[in-house]
Amino acid sequence: MTATGSTSAPTTARRTLGSGTAALEVSALGLGCMGMSEFYGPGDEAGSLATIGAALDAGITFLDTADMYGPFTNERLVGRAIASRREEVQLATKFGNERLPDGARRVNGRPEYVRAACDASLQRLGVDVIDLYYQHRVDTTVPVEETWGAMSELVAAGKVRHLGISEAAPGTIRRAHAVHPVTALQTEWSLWTRDPEENGVLATVRELGIGFVPYSPLGRGFLSGAIRSTDDLAPDDFRRHNPRFQGENLTANLRLVDEVRALAAAKGVTASQLALAWLLAQGPDVVPIPGTRRRERLAENAGSLAVQLTGEELRHLAEVLPVGSAAGERYPDMSSVHR
Repeated sequence: MTATGSTSAPTTARRTLGSGTAALEVSALGLGCMGMSEFYGPGDEAGSLATIGAALDAGITFLDTADMYGPFTNERLVGRAIASRREEVQLATKFGNERLPDGARRVNGRPEYVRAACDASLQRLGVDVIDLYYQHRVDTTVPVEETWGAMSELVAAGKVRHLGISEAAPGTIRRAHAVHPVTALQTEWSLWTRDPEENGVLATVRELGIGFVPYSPLGRGFLSGAIRSTDDLAPDDFRRHNPRFQGENLTANLRLVDEVRALAAAKGVTASQLALAWLLAQGPDVVPIPGTRRRERLAENAGSLAVQLTGEELRHLAEVLPVGSAAGERYPDMSSVHR
């Protein structure tokens, strides 16, 4: 069963992130917009706008961006795309990965920065309220209670509806949740990155009733099977410097991808659809946000919603891609994640 055609027929699949007053209903599959502006080679504004429109037509209404993507251009792109369709969209953006005029970056969780960053994002997006506002990275120089106190004030002011946190450790998640209910935790999770299953993050959010939004659910495109060497990447693609895409790590990881491709072929789906279906099968509180600039890839990803994995297939995937099987670190510098 392959589903790589048109996305014109909308899906009604919905899931809920968070619980109680923090609950936010979103499409079961989201769209990560980061790569439309940066990191994965040259952008295509017209194509990206068309892809976002096609996503909304298909019922994929949970859109993910951040102020630092571009930098500062991805929010404007998303804002233009949704200007006439705002009520259809569950809009998520982030602050905290501050990009400075000289090109440097720093993690910033100071309350005054939280407030200024939110106002700037609202202006770039052209909206009155953000549905889900994430702390993008945790600032270890500022108590998370102070950052979240400022974020809670944004909710009280009507500028933000729900709050989330990204790449946070279990203890940090608990501290933030004690200040204001956390709706969603966003962290890398895929068949290629199984860390949340062993570091306590998944167990913590489920204990607290927090939704899980996996970013890079296709392993930065690697699980699609389309990347066999760094020659397949654009010269300015950041994956060229990612440890998992280099040398012996790449060779070892290609063997893992070949396992995914083999099972997908046997099932009559694509490798990407199989990888997304695996995440969707992990629980109704999981909402992956695969990113793409291309409508054909959007359609392929949407097809994962129709893929049902059997218990035997899930066990086989657990055997051939166990926790810790990927070779190499997720980032060249892991110092800003899992704090």
